[in-house]
Amino acid sequence: MAKAYPKEFRDDVVAVARKGQGQSAQIARDFGISEGTLSN
Repeated sequence: MAKAYPKEFRDDVVAVARKGQGQSAQIARDFGISEGTLSN
């Protein structure tokens, strides 16, 4: 089973992704998550 990330962490990642502050692959690397996790 995949590990659950804290809500605050998820909120931060989503906020950055929605602002379009970079490509999704780079955002995922910056936060230490997979690109698939980010797209979900």
